[in-house]
Amino acid sequence: MIYLTQLIFVKEGKEDIFLEFERFAIPLMEKYNGKIIYRVRPTEESFVDVNGETPYEIHIISFASQQDFDEFMKDDSRLDYIHLKTASVKSTLLIKGEKI
Repeated sequence: MIYLTQLIFVKEGKEDIFLEFERFAIPLMEKYNGKIIYRVRPTEESFVDVNGETPYEIHIISFASQQDFDEFMKDDSRLDYIHLKTASVKSTLLIKGEKI
C-alpha cells in the first residue's frame, strides 16, 4: 500500500475547471485500487503557520501498489481530461509515504 499527500494550488478563477477534472479523475482511481482517504479544502483560518501560498485542496490518497498508481497516471481516458488539469492547476506538491 502506498500513500500520497497532494497539495494542489489552483489558478485564480479556474476552480470550476479543476473540479471538472476531479469529477472524472477521482472515480477513475477505483479502477486502479486507489481511493481518497481525505479531501480537504482548507480556509485561511485553518493554517497555524504558513511559509508561502496556501493550497486550494489537500488530498490524502492510497493505492494498493506503486504499479497501480503508475497505471492510473497513464490511463488513456485520464489523459483525455488532462488538459483540464493543465488549464486549472498552477502547481502541486506530491508527498509519497507509507503507513507506520
